[in-house]
Amino acid sequence: MTVYEYKVVPAPKRGIKVKGVKTTEDRFAHALEAVMNPLGAAGWDYVRTDTLPCEERVGFTGRRTEFQNMLVFRRAIVTSAVAVTAPAVGPAVVTPPPPLRTEPIIARPDIRVSETL
Repeated sequence: MTVYEYKVVPAPKRGIKVKGVKTTEDRFAHALEAVMNPLGAAGWDYVRTDTLPCEERVGFTGRRTEFQNMLVFRRAIVTSAVAVTAPAVGPAVVTPPPPLRTEPIIARPDIRVSETL
């Protein structure tokens, strides 16, 4: 079974000005490449982009909901063979419960309750 770890980073909101890149779409694509290429080189695979609500404070008492775009990446975690394999199952060892107390409890007149504390 493959186990993954995830990394979530904010998507860029604006394009990056670069020499030779003129249109807004090209600048934005370049900004996405600037975020995604280093993560890809580090072994992270792009999974999807999510838009999630985020509540922000406005002034002292006000609140508003903004939507944030997040890039989701994942990479496989290398697990050792010992951790993945199940332990061998042997015969079940059942320990019996302690025996119940069968002798009656007799109140001793020479011991008072206040002396036991």
